[in-house]
Amino acid sequence: MVKLKFLLIFGQAQPLSLTGKLGRSVPTRVFSKHILSRLPGELVTCGVKFFGNFTQFAHCLGRPRLYSTGSSLTPLYFASRSSCSCRRFNMPLTKKKFERLPKTVVPSNYKLTLKPDLKNFTFEGSVDIAVEVVSNVSTVKLHACEIVVHEAFYRDAFSETKLNATTEYYKDDEEIGLKFSSDITAGKGTLSLKFSGELNDKMRGFYRSKYTLNNEELYAAVTQFEATDARRAFPCWDEPAIKATFDITLIVPEGKVALSNMPVISSQELGDQLVEYKYSTTPIMSTYLVAFVVGDYDYLEAVDEDDVLVRVYTPKGKQEQGRFALDVAVKTLPFYKKYFGIAYPLPKVDLIAIADFSAGAMENWGLITYRETALLVDPENSSARIKQWVALVVGHELAHQWFGNLVTMEWWTHLWLNEGFASWIEYLCVDYCFPEYDVWTQFVNNDLGQALEMDALDNSHPIEVEVGHPSEVDEIFDAISYSKGSSVIRMLHEYLGDQDFRKGMNVYLTRHQYKNTFTEDLWDALGEASGKPVGKIMSTWTKQMGFPVLKVSQVQDGPDRRLTISQSKFTADGSPANDSYQWLVPLLTSTQSEPRKPQVLALLEDKTQEFVIPNVPEGDWVKLNAGTIGVYRVMYPSDMLEALIPAVKDLSLPPKDRLGLQSDLFALSRAGLSSAVDVLKVIEAFENEKDYTVWSNLSSNIASISTILQYAEDIYPLFKKFVRKLFTNIALTVGWDAQPGEDTLVPLLREVVLSRMGRCGDEATVAEARRRFEAHVNGTAKLPADLRSCVYTTVLHNGDAETFQQVMKLYDEADMQEEKVRLSRAMGSVQDKELIETVLEFSLSEKVRSQDAVFVIGSTTGSVVGRELAWEFMKNKFSILNERYEGGFLLSRLVQSTTESFATEEKAQEIEAFFKEHPMPAAERTVQQSIENIKLNAKWLQRELKTVQEFLKSST
Repeated sequence: MVKLKFLLIFGQAQPLSLTGKLGRSVPTRVFSKHILSRLPGELVTCGVKFFGNFTQFAHCLGRPRLYSTGSSLTPLYFASRSSCSCRRFNMPLTKKKFERLPKTVVPSNYKLTLKPDLKNFTFEGSVDIAVEVVSNVSTVKLHACEIVVHEAFYRDAFSETKLNATTEYYKDDEEIGLKFSSDITAGKGTLSLKFSGELNDKMRGFYRSKYTLNNEELYAAVTQFEATDARRAFPCWDEPAIKATFDITLIVPEGKVALSNMPVISSQELGDQLVEYKYSTTPIMSTYLVAFVVGDYDYLEAVDEDDVLVRVYTPKGKQEQGRFALDVAVKTLPFYKKYFGIAYPLPKVDLIAIADFSAGAMENWGLITYRETALLVDPENSSARIKQWVALVVGHELAHQWFGNLVTMEWWTHLWLNEGFASWIEYLCVDYCFPEYDVWTQFVNNDLGQALEMDALDNSHPIEVEVGHPSEVDEIFDAISYSKGSSVIRMLHEYLGDQDFRKGMNVYLTRHQYKNTFTEDLWDALGEASGKPVGKIMSTWTKQMGFPVLKVSQVQDGPDRRLTISQSKFTADGSPANDSYQWLVPLLTSTQSEPRKPQVLALLEDKTQEFVIPNVPEGDWVKLNAGTIGVYRVMYPSDMLEALIPAVKDLSLPPKDRLGLQSDLFALSRAGLSSAVDVLKVIEAFENEKDYTVWSNLSSNIASISTILQYAEDIYPLFKKFVRKLFTNIALTVGWDAQPGEDTLVPLLREVVLSRMGRCGDEATVAEARRRFEAHVNGTAKLPADLRSCVYTTVLHNGDAETFQQVMKLYDEADMQEEKVRLSRAMGSVQDKELIETVLEFSLSEKVRSQDAVFVIGSTTGSVVGRELAWEFMKNKFSILNERYEGGFLLSRLVQSTTESFATEEKAQEIEAFFKEHPMPAAERTVQQSIENIKLNAKWLQRELKTVQEFLKSST
């Protein structure tokens, strides 16, 4: 599944790339030296209350204590957010009791029939489940949520004896118990159920999606089952390891398109304007990958080089908007076949745009569902940014057809196996299809950068985090599973080399096809192929939270350069971490003589090691983490940093390294490990920068500083002047109009640069944006798609009520969802208090899709006034919003966007108090991350304000 990743730029949420969900509590964890262990009971508060067989305990002060577990004394670390100073792991304290379904009855095939009612928003269904009864049972448990079972019975395969069942619902566990009057004996048989449910409006399970056709409001019936929502459509064993085959039948209104995972094998008219479609049997697969869609759609089709039928389904009349995605898919399927050495196992794959969809896309086997903005590209009205986004999403979901669908994680603890890998290989695929996109440099900004930012917080979590109750699953669909997961895969790929990595992938997929795996299974396969200790290395990256900062020093030793490198855990506030953290770190370096040839130096295995780089002339620079491939920060001494600055100015240092260098400097400054002024001085070295991704990263970091300095009203104008000066040359270089033959990434660069200049009040930029906006509104000169976002945000940020009404009129008239998203997320750029309040009310109106409202609200937080109003709105509408999003990543995203940008201790306390009074289990960690970020902002402002003010006065 692709999660939505947005960067808030200039008060506007911009889709950058892919990636899933933010959210819930996870089990309290316990650590021995490097191995995650688990308490035999439940830790409520540190040193206060245990359940289990501990006979000795004491308050943890961030150092190991000896605890008796009944048989031996083991050094353990544990932490409580509320009362423990240990920084080893800081996680929520609550955990629901949970047991997976018993294995006494196991399904092998579902014969499922569903009949959705698109007028009354209900559905009827029946299912015959072929099962094997492993041992005699009188009660069969399976999953069911918000569906009513009307009849249930079991028929033995041999005796044909029919046993009727009574039902008992276990609502908290989302389970149903089928109780029989006598035991079902071991052997094979069929469990038959009839049931009904609601086509809900919550974008989960089997739900309804509203769209307009010929000015008439209609509904489609669609599915979203990952992680645990197949149980909302039919009773099943809704766990990824309990795989089965599926024979699906849909009974739908005549004239509707009806799709499922496999091709139609027969259809017949039933009367009452209903048609029955039967689909061929699926491969053995997990329930969360089952899918069906019923509605009005057009499609385009093509056949790839291996005769796989590919179709892209679009809203009626918009099939040409599916052509770009179709072309990408037809190129991508053969690419993955060759890369994995395994053919795509289904005869067809459908890609379909769904009007209401909570995530970015979902990899249902053979029927991949997408948001409209993640699949549709209009040749005239889609921006270059959206084209890249669509290419990446298509690449991501098609990768899952092998990595996730063919081979599936055993349990949600290993979700990152699916999402981290797909989030890495999507870039490999798009780089193959569109090398001009330079996507690997963008990866450093979009994925590695996001991972490092989140993982530096105390309220992060390891890549592999134990998941129990279904309520805990959503919270690991986050930047750690996706972005950090993909970043450690990228680092491992570079360390092993592509040839050995591909061999290992083939071993893994071939050995485990149609089965379930643990993380260790992947490491075993890659280790076999490469002969390297993959498991030993990677366990240090997946089983412990955080990442290292490498401190480096150098001496010249004759013709060679001798480096001393030490590692320690990087913390967002710069405070010392527990000394037990240690990683096996692949080191890559480059030198002035060969800046574009990263060399694998060695593994950093100890806390401190010496390394020698031969034949480096005295005075030449040495860059650690060449290509910014390693998942760590680098802290240079002044002599090494000063040697690198000229290479930034003359662009001889490659873009990934220029980006990584300044990204590390910003993070070190935020942590208080270097001066903000020193960072601002280094920024000035980027005056000759030409690379889109480097400017994008710079702009994001500048936006972070801007957010904080808005609280210092006397300094903020000086900072905007400093930024205008920094961006002036590049703004003049890119200009407003596309030039013949310009680089593919220049339109994206133009958007970033002109948006930043407009946000900072550059008079010429604002005037030109207004001129072009007026021409667009009155129809004399249509704005190019790549300029619309920056023009809309600039005129709204510097405009009045009349400008706002003009934008609202454009929104009402827009036919394309991409344009509506652009306009609605620009609206929050307004500065007037009443207009901000109008935007907030508009977000919950019928004009805005539920999936988009969260981002409209978030778009208002680009100013101090907007931040306060959005937070008040969140509090006032809490019950509505909490019910509407009912857990999941959209709720967490809403909490994040309305809270994390404040910069006072008082606000942190206020937010903490509010969520104590109004608990949000689905966003518990997000709340804590926001509070932590607010405190970091406040500390930065207090620490840096005076020196930054002096610097800005002298430099502007």
